[in-house]
Amino acid sequence: MNHKMKFFITDVFGQRKYSGNQLATFLSFTPLSDKEMQRIAREVNYSETTFIMSDKPRNGGFDVRIFTPGGEVDFAGHPTLGTAFLIRKLFSEKETREVTLNLKVGQVPVSFQEDATGNDLLWMKQIEPTFGKEFDEDRLARVIGLHKEDMDTGWPIQAVSTGLPHIIVPLKTLEALKRVSVLKDEYDKLIDSTEAKIILVFSPEGYTDQHNLSVRVFPIYYGISEDPATGSGNGCLAGYLVKHRYWGSESIDIKTGQGHEIYRPSLIYLRAKEQEGHIEISVGGRVISIAEGWWD
Repeated sequence: MNHKMKFFITDVFGQRKYSGNQLATFLSFTPLSDKEMQRIAREVNYSETTFIMSDKPRNGGFDVRIFTPGGEVDFAGHPTLGTAFLIRKLFSEKETREVTLNLKVGQVPVSFQEDATGNDLLWMKQIEPTFGKEFDEDRLARVIGLHKEDMDTGWPIQAVSTGLPHIIVPLKTLEALKRVSVLKDEYDKLIDSTEAKIILVFSPEGYTDQHNLSVRVFPIYYGISEDPATGSGNGCLAGYLVKHRYWGSESIDIKTGQGHEIYRPSLIYLRAKEQEGHIEISVGGRVISIAEGWWD
């Protein structure tokens, strides 16, 4: 790479600055090679880094690529919201209420709505979830360092994907969720046999009265020990909750808390409904501008 690139840092899903999931986004109008983008993502070392490939839409959307420190991914939640926030700020009218991203998983629209405090709340529609294999409670208990008694066996442990597969693990209590500690040897054995590499555990107790559920996410395979805010994972969770009628309803409109165990509290909004056998999912949250600069 022999030219400077403009970059931006945003905070996605955070309840305050630097508490959510930070995202680095680069304006890559002079195309970089995959190897160069991967190197930058590794040097930045956030859970994901995005590259906006053009300042003009193509086929109704802006081309965007997402890289983790370990490799490119087809889809991820907080990079989608953070990048859409910047695209509107840089290339669209302020009054624009929707921005579409062309991602490897397909086109993902992001809408902008004003919340009760006058700030923008961003919503992305995720692709329809797919439901994969179910897992044995004893095995997953070993992987996450808990006892089988901590698992809520009334619900399956199951792989779910809206573009990035997660293993959804229901727990009985917030206390059990706080004790989760992934054992690497057991984790490595597990992911060798499944496409889903990320573990999401949740409990029906909120960290605060503002939350309907509490969530922890472990994307160890992608070079991150624990994620403070995961749009893709919470979207998978939304599909799971509706599919299995966790609250006895074919629709949900809830808030989840994540990141509290690593002192980066995040707030994620989830809406989902099942109708005529199809599940529609939207994931929402705030995006905050942090910094910008030039990368050599």
